[in-house]
Amino acid sequence: MSKKRIVSGMRPTGKMHLGHVHGALLNWKNLQHEYECYYFIADWHALTSEYANPTIIKETTYEIIMDWISVGLDPDVCTFFIQSEIKEHAELHLIFSMITPLPWLERNPTYKEQLRELTQRDIYTYGFLGYPVLQAADILMYKAHGVPVGEDQAPHVELTREIARRFNHLYTDVFPVPDVLLTPTSKVLGIDRRKMSKSYGNAIFLTDTDEEIERKVSQMITDPQRKRRKDPGDPGICNVFSFHEIYSDEQTVNEIDGACRKAEIGCVECKKMMAEALKKGLAPIREKRRELEADISKVKEIMREGCQKARDVASETMKEVRAAVKLP
Repeated sequence: MSKKRIVSGMRPTGKMHLGHVHGALLNWKNLQHEYECYYFIADWHALTSEYANPTIIKETTYEIIMDWISVGLDPDVCTFFIQSEIKEHAELHLIFSMITPLPWLERNPTYKEQLRELTQRDIYTYGFLGYPVLQAADILMYKAHGVPVGEDQAPHVELTREIARRFNHLYTDVFPVPDVLLTPTSKVLGIDRRKMSKSYGNAIFLTDTDEEIERKVSQMITDPQRKRRKDPGDPGICNVFSFHEIYSDEQTVNEIDGACRKAEIGCVECKKMMAEALKKGLAPIREKRRELEADISKVKEIMREGCQKARDVASETMKEVRAAVKLP
């Protein structure tokens, strides 16, 4: 029996950080042998917020691909492609925009949240409002059975499901209605205990040097109730300890847990231990990335092959769509 297909993408608006790894990429990696996976660089989506500074999009595209492969996504198993290389996405987006009621877009909670958060940018644009319609085209183009996303993107996928049902009702059953595959919530927060984000300046990037990792870890907020070295701490609310749980061995985790609660270890020492564990954990990823950087032509060939495979699928889907909508 053939595998079910899933589709997901990332916007090329900056370097990959640990939030991306634990919030999405490791889940993608776990799914790649269970599903037929299409993972794409969402460069058109990036224009919704970066239209005034599009240079970052081109600069970041291949950086992200190298990070994906370095983390363990296998280009021999997954199909990687660049959204703007598949022009059929734009055509399907246009057709979907004709049948998507405006209130569906205006009530999208993610849209309202982004308007509140991105006050430093003018995002009162048609493209930003219609972001979920383009996302529906990205997903439905490949007749995906599921979409791995975090909770914040779940409303977009629900809108994709509504658009699929509406298209099938108006014309004929072309698209399966994809399921939402919720990504496990990441325990990794930024160094200031907020969501890890480039825009917050609180991220640890995969390309950070040892010195940068040590400096950022030294700035991390620990248990806010632990004012002095002699005060007992609570590892359960300490951001540094959550990193230990991921990157340190079980014995070390247990020892730090007990020592912190008894004030037998200070935060400075705990951070130094975590920084060493983090550097050790990231070492294989960084080594693989150096190999890819030394052979960028191989990375570009991977993307050419992936784009062609995606293009072939998209071409067949659009033949069905045009026939359903009675277009030549």
